[in-house]
Order: sequence, then C-alpha cells, then structure tokens
Amino acid sequence: MHLAPLLLICAAASAAPDDFIATGYEHFYNLQYDRAIADFRRYAASAPDDPNGYNHIAEGILYRDMFRAGALETELVTGNNPFLRRAKVDASPEDQREFDGSLARATGLAQERLQKNPRDCGALYSLGVSFGLRANYDFLVRKAWHDSLRNATAARKAHERITAIDPSNLDARMLQGLHDYIVGSLPLEWRMLGVLFGFHGNKDDGIRMVEKVARYGTVNRLDAEFLLCAIYRRERSSGRAIPLLEDLIQRFPGNYLLRMELAQMYSDIGKKDRALAALEGLRQMKKAGVPSLLTLPVEKIDFAEGNIEFWYNDLDAALASIRQAAAGAEELDLNTGVLAWMRLGQIYDLKGQRGLAVGAYQRAIRLAPDSDAARESRRYLGAPYQRRTKG
Repeated sequence: MHLAPLLLICAAASAAPDDFIATGYEHFYNLQYDRAIADFRRYAASAPDDPNGYNHIAEGILYRDMFRAGALETELVTGNNPFLRRAKVDASPEDQREFDGSLARATGLAQERLQKNPRDCGALYSLGVSFGLRANYDFLVRKAWHDSLRNATAARKAHERITAIDPSNLDARMLQGLHDYIVGSLPLEWRMLGVLFGFHGNKDDGIRMVEKVARYGTVNRLDAEFLLCAIYRRERSSGRAIPLLEDLIQRFPGNYLLRMELAQMYSDIGKKDRALAALEGLRQMKKAGVPSLLTLPVEKIDFAEGNIEFWYNDLDAALASIRQAAAGAEELDLNTGVLAWMRLGQIYDLKGQRGLAVGAYQRAIRLAPDSDAARESRRYLGAPYQRRTKG
C-alpha cells in the first residue's frame, strides 16, 4: 500500500467473527490504526486466552509505525529497489515493548494449545502469524536480516503443518506463497541462505499461490488482493492491479493510499491523464472536507502529481508540484519529504539550473542524512542528474 498489508514478509492475522475484531479491521484497512489497536486491545481483554487477539495488536502496532514512516507505499518499497535496501522504520520504545509483549503472549498461548493437541490448526495458524509478524519487525525495525529470514521460515513451517493436516485449508497457503515469492526475489547470496533454511523460493509459484488465495480464500482473501497489487507493480504488471484497486477503494473509501496507488498504476501503464485525474479527484475530496482525508497532507498529493509529471518529462508542471511538496516537507512523512527535495534537485538539473539543484540536494541531505535519497543526492552534488529510463 501505498498498500496496507504488503510488506516483504507478510502475515496478516485472521479476522475472528467478533465485533471488536470486525470493527478493528474496518479501521485498520481505512488507515485508522489507533482506533484499530484500541478495538484489538478490547478483544484481547475479553478473550485473554485467545492468541489471535495479541497478534492483532502486534499487527496494528507494526502497520501504524510503517504508515507514519511512509513505508506502506509501493513507490518506496518496490520498483527497482532491492528488498534488502528497505529504509528502517523507527518505533518508539513503548511500541516495541507492546509489540514484543503481545507476540510473546500470543506465542505462549499457541504453544500451550499445541502441547495438548499438536494437530490444533487454529493454534498452528496463530503461531505462524506470530512468527511472520516477528519476521516483518526484524526486517523493518531491527534490520536483523538473519533473524527475519529464520522467523519467516518458521512461519511457513507452521502453516505447512496446517495444510498437511487439512489440505483444503487454502488460507494457510498464502504465507507459503508469499515466502516463495520473497525468497525467489532475493539476491543470489540470500537465496542460498534460504536454501540453508530448507527453501529455494520461486517467484512465479509464489505469485500463483497468492492469486489462488485471492480468488478462493476466505480469511486471507482480502489480504491476498492487497498483496497482489504491490506484487504486480513490482513485477511491472501494473495493469493487472487496477481492477483489484478499484474494488478495494469501494470497500475502504477512507484509505487514500489506495487512490494514490491507483494513480501510480495508471502512470505505469502510460495513462498519464487518468493518473492525474485520480489525484485531482483526491484533491477535490480533500478540499470538500471528506472526514477520512483530514489526516492527508495536501503536500502528499502535490508530490504524487509532481512525481508523475517528472517521469513524463513535463518539467514545468513537475516543478510547480514538487516545489509545493518540498516547501511543506515538514507536513510529510520523512521518506516523502526527503524524496521531494531530491526530486526538486533533479528537476532543476534537467532544466539547467545547477545552483538551485545543489541547494535542493543539500536540503534532502540535511532532512534525512542516512536515507537512500540523501545518499543519492550526495552523488548529484558531484555530477548533475541526467535522465535515464523510467523506473
């Protein structure tokens, strides 16, 4: 997301038929993470022996931190960026403590049930989710690569035990398919490490499995649709994601990242006008005071428009849009803010305004010195940016 449940190693928790869980995930998919976490806490308090409740809390905390960091956007997590170059997501000590505590509780409860009945598929599913969330956290927050791959593999093994017991359980195959896709997408040395853990990984097989869950799954059908949107874009098949996005937008109108993602997909397939129209529609909704867009900074729309105009070489329009985004960078998440300043520098370079370009690159570096965009900006201080292929 711009997609909610795509991350590199995803394990969405199953939605129990409980009011707190149902309303919690309605808030979750509409980007209302504080409200979602509050509902998940209420569920855990009402069902303290259910490991799923604690997984829900951990998932809500992880995604809230990602959302705040701008890390739910496929413009930042896909395209040409290798998986291992993901920017670190900062989490407060309070979030880390609650995340760790929730997963420890979930894991302990699931293991207690499995000691009584090793074929308890509900407990195995919950245990796999816990491992998957831990893998995400190790990857995104702690930057602990080996631990992340180890936990992802443990998640897969737990869900493989489910499908061995009940081959008809399609939902348990989503994590397996995603694991195949992720391992198959890693650089060679990391794929070899995956082999040491017992899995080769295959991107095509992984995609086919996630597609099957999206068509026929029950608990994970929705998450599989979200995942496919991001996977299709990463695999440069953006057109296949558009029908999925349009359906998700209807279901979750408060999720403005889906509308921004739709614009990017149209841009990817050469439909600039439709891409910009999607963003203009979002801007008009923002101006009209649609409640779900109150937290959306208008600079976010400015950046998205300018970015599309930049890649279509409409430099005058891109300059106007990106200049507004950069001027309001303090309103943006850090990832988007630093990208706005870097993109502004690139536009100035393409227009032959070298002094202004250097100033913009310096602003990007000062804003987030350790970011990928800052490192790239440092290169342009020595040599002006030159247009390459769109990517």
